[in-house]
Amino acid sequence: MCTSCGCQGQGTTMTNLQTGARAEIAARPEQDGAALSHGDHGHGHFHGEHHHADDEHHAHGHDHSHAHAHDHSDHDHAHDHSHHRVDLEARILAKNDAIAAKCRAWLAGREIVALNLVSSPGAGKTTLLERAIADLSGELPLFVIEGDQATSNDGERIRAAGAPVVQVNTGTGCHLDAEMIARGLSELKPSVGSLVFIENVGNLVCPALFDLGEHAKAVIFSTTEGEDKPLKYPHMFSAAKLVIFNKIDLLPHLDFSMARARENILRVNPDAEIVEVSAKTGEGMQTLYDWIDAQMSATKEQALL
Repeated sequence: MCTSCGCQGQGTTMTNLQTGARAEIAARPEQDGAALSHGDHGHGHFHGEHHHADDEHHAHGHDHSHAHAHDHSDHDHAHDHSHHRVDLEARILAKNDAIAAKCRAWLAGREIVALNLVSSPGAGKTTLLERAIADLSGELPLFVIEGDQATSNDGERIRAAGAPVVQVNTGTGCHLDAEMIARGLSELKPSVGSLVFIENVGNLVCPALFDLGEHAKAVIFSTTEGEDKPLKYPHMFSAAKLVIFNKIDLLPHLDFSMARARENILRVNPDAEIVEVSAKTGEGMQTLYDWIDAQMSATKEQALL
């Protein structure tokens, strides 16, 4: 369940677009986060296991019937249901954060930088990745975890661009979570000192809540969107370390004030770093690559401490 919108995230699958191997992501609680501990050996997670309704659901069903047997009031039942939901949400986030911590430690131990790319649909995440893969593939190893609700269209674009990629389809889910990333990393096996791009599902609400164990969240903010986007989605922009203005090549044709957009970003997140690029023309991309290089260098230095 997503703690923001309540979606159940049913039907999540992972496909290795190099090998064609495909499996459902339906981890049992006792296996959560276990994929990384077996990552170097290959296939610990790729069993296509299913599971039924979670323990919380069964517990709620029992409490619900018990409450009616004692003729509790509707108010009391509503209160119990609300309390159960809050408790379930807290446990979901706590479980996610625990797995994210394992991902972060696993990545840090291998001097790998993972960037979680988030945006509204159509902001240009995949196009930016295609450009980055073309420009950087000769300089450092690149790997991609591609997230969408359905299809492997974007994953196939990434594979054609030249990067190993795992496609995660979230089904009814609206975001990637740490367990999906743990399994994706286990399947990809990124090399020491590499860069992992995580292209999240196009959504500026729910991905803000879920730590994936990434080095940083990077929001891609298109000039075709409104300048007040950071004010409308403050949680995402405040969680971002980097904001990438994309499609600056369209500025002459748009009624968009870069100054106002920057002001709104900094109102929400005074510490945000901002770069301006055109993934289509390549303008400004070197500034982004310099930022990435600085993150890679800092990660290697930290590993030496």
